[in-house]
Amino acid sequence: MGNGSREYLNKSRVEKGEIKLLFGEFFNQMDAKGRIRIPGKIKAGLGENPMVTKGTNGCLFLFSQDELRTTIYDKISAVPLSDLNVANALRALFSGAQELEEDNQGRTMVPQNLRAFAKLQKDIVIIGVGNRAEIWSRESYDKQFDNIDFDTALSTLKDYGV
Repeated sequence: MGNGSREYLNKSRVEKGEIKLLFGEFFNQMDAKGRIRIPGKIKAGLGENPMVTKGTNGCLFLFSQDELRTTIYDKISAVPLSDLNVANALRALFSGAQELEEDNQGRTMVPQNLRAFAKLQKDIVIIGVGNRAEIWSRESYDKQFDNIDFDTALSTLKDYGV
């Protein structure tokens, strides 16, 4: 399937409502026990019991279970187990993955190992990034995005037909 077909498939899934686009920037706080509130707009797109795992640049990725399956698992299931690069990528991504559950007060516990990985303290930022959300420590988020030139970042999307 070429890029054009993949783009059509993705667009079709969005149009059909199978994929909820996640967007926005939400400044929040984590309590002393590691609980956060996922913003309603993000929560609606993730569905019940989203998955959290280690992300890039020191953030955490939040995926709906369906999106994690279709974005990653279904695509890599045909890759031979002997491909060590893929095996290492899968180990890194899935070994830390956990299903999140919301308590009766709408709070979600971020596992300690993932809080440590992302250096989450009290102040956090949750952003929507299309097919996933990301959780950042406020400090890491500010450092990461203070160094990004918006026009340069957008220009790289042309390599992917955007």
